[in-house]
Amino acid sequence: MSSPSKHRYKRQPWCKRLMHKRLPITRWLPEYNSEKALADFIAGITVGLTVIPQALAYATLAGLHPQYGLYSSFMGCFVYIIFGSCKDITLGPTALLALMTYEQIQGRNFDYAVLLCFLTGVVQLVMGVLHLGVLIDFISVPVTVGFTSATSVIIAVSQLKGLLGLQFKSRGFVDSLKKVFVNIPNAKLADTTMGITCIIILLLMRKMKDINLPTSQKGLKKALWLLSTSRNAIIVLICSLIAFLWEMHSTSPFKLTGTVKEGLPSWSLPPFNTEVGGRNVTFVEMCSDLGSSIVLVPIIGVLGNVAIAKAFASGESVDATQELVTLSLANILGSFVSAMPITGSFSRSAVNHASGVSTQFGSIYTGILVILALSLLTPYFYYIPKASLAAVVICAVIFMIEYEVVKPMWRSRRADLVPAFATFAVCLIVGVEIGIVAGVVLNVLLLLYPSARPQLDAEIVTNSSGLNYILITVGNSLYFPGVEYIRQYVSRVAKKQGGCSMPVVIDCRYVLGADFTAAKGLCALSNSLSSRGQPLVLLSPRASVAAVFSGAGSGIIVVLTTNELDTTLQDLTGQVPMPIISGKRDNVTPPPTYNSLQQCDDVVEVIVAEHNNIPLLNHNRNGARKLIQNEVNDT
Repeated sequence: MSSPSKHRYKRQPWCKRLMHKRLPITRWLPEYNSEKALADFIAGITVGLTVIPQALAYATLAGLHPQYGLYSSFMGCFVYIIFGSCKDITLGPTALLALMTYEQIQGRNFDYAVLLCFLTGVVQLVMGVLHLGVLIDFISVPVTVGFTSATSVIIAVSQLKGLLGLQFKSRGFVDSLKKVFVNIPNAKLADTTMGITCIIILLLMRKMKDINLPTSQKGLKKALWLLSTSRNAIIVLICSLIAFLWEMHSTSPFKLTGTVKEGLPSWSLPPFNTEVGGRNVTFVEMCSDLGSSIVLVPIIGVLGNVAIAKAFASGESVDATQELVTLSLANILGSFVSAMPITGSFSRSAVNHASGVSTQFGSIYTGILVILALSLLTPYFYYIPKASLAAVVICAVIFMIEYEVVKPMWRSRRADLVPAFATFAVCLIVGVEIGIVAGVVLNVLLLLYPSARPQLDAEIVTNSSGLNYILITVGNSLYFPGVEYIRQYVSRVAKKQGGCSMPVVIDCRYVLGADFTAAKGLCALSNSLSSRGQPLVLLSPRASVAAVFSGAGSGIIVVLTTNELDTTLQDLTGQVPMPIISGKRDNVTPPPTYNSLQQCDDVVEVIVAEHNNIPLLNHNRNGARKLIQNEVNDT
């Protein structure tokens, strides 16, 4: 009996590993020092200067008052310090989730956005607890490319209204584009000039950090980098100052953000019921109104967050379950402070990484800066021109259009362009939720197509004994969608190339799996070929494949090696060699080698239908063969 001390010794490392895995702060906090603190402070403030103008813009994009963007920007920062596994990620509102939120609250009130945030967190928590992060694997790169590119275009078009100073309501990409063209004559010169100017300056400032300078001018290079990363805050500040000075002397010609609610949000439960048009709406009705977004918004949020974590993981593995749990807690707690759905932001995470962040503690400075902005700066947000916020959003999303991946896809596998373009088109024309579902379904169909139409190659092989047989190589698994196709192909080849006389050998070395339907289908094929004197033999199947055929009771001969195949063919043909194709005895086609594919199972049973009058071959581990009679039902 082991001593209690040994039990404690074994239990402690396990508990410690679990704590480090589920509470990453316990891993890096003991090693925290002043050098890391300074790096985190600089990175946190830099990210804060980026998130404040973006949060105001994304709230407007979501159809919410500007303060909701700031409400959504600080809770995720504090949660990620404790539970986050990647030091570079910053949680908060993003253009993509803002657009998906906007589509759910049109014609409704803001309570729907807060409830969607809560339900997003709950669904993500369930996914994390049940380890359902595997669902994300069904969203392939082509679908993601089409989805993000389409949403970028939709967001950019939706911001043309604010950029041009137009006033109209629209629903969807096509409707927005149509109304922009119709209302162009009503565009305001002041807003248009400011918006286009802001876009040009933002794009130029974005390139400032890429200027090549001598190594001796490190200070200037650092200053240019700081100006480049803070460009959104600088542009919004300058535009607000211009609007403020104009307002002081006369009426401002710009469309302004307007009054922003001052102070921190109150801590309260998410709205489980609301009032729309004087009618009380219950929780069930609200969930029904939100529809598929309750599932799609969490999946899209997790997809983006995990993708960012992988991008900044420097080759290390990413714990998708931990990211799921962290994101879920951020959304659930965020809903208590009136936040909309949040996820990791790639642009702000890139700024955080470039700023030299050392640990997740850098997020606390970003969160504090947002809280200070809510407490002290909200009166000044009134003067922010909407055109400047629209320019910030447009410059952030145009670089999400991943047109550069089209050429590699075309060169590598052109079929991948089908779900990419289909997702892109459906998202633009119908909607983002339907678009991503359509892309996933189409991608799954393309994935299943090889099972329905496996690659098949046929050739006539002459063995060392001068026997001819038809060798058919199957390049995929033997599953039910492709059974009829394989049967027709083998029957046609056996009739045309074999002249209804040669044995048929199916090379199973590339077959990774089989099912009951395929086994029964090939058994029927074997009976059909045997009726005209052509036996069917399976060569070198895996143990799992052979077990399927054995369990299904199929009357097919199975051999494991090429030598056994030659012996079996001689037995099946009555020791009479088949005619030489070329008429010359010395023209022998060497069979393929399968040395690396030999099985090591103790016993592999081979079943042959009794009515064929062909003995059942049973190969044991020692290579001995014996004759057995077996009765098998016809298929």
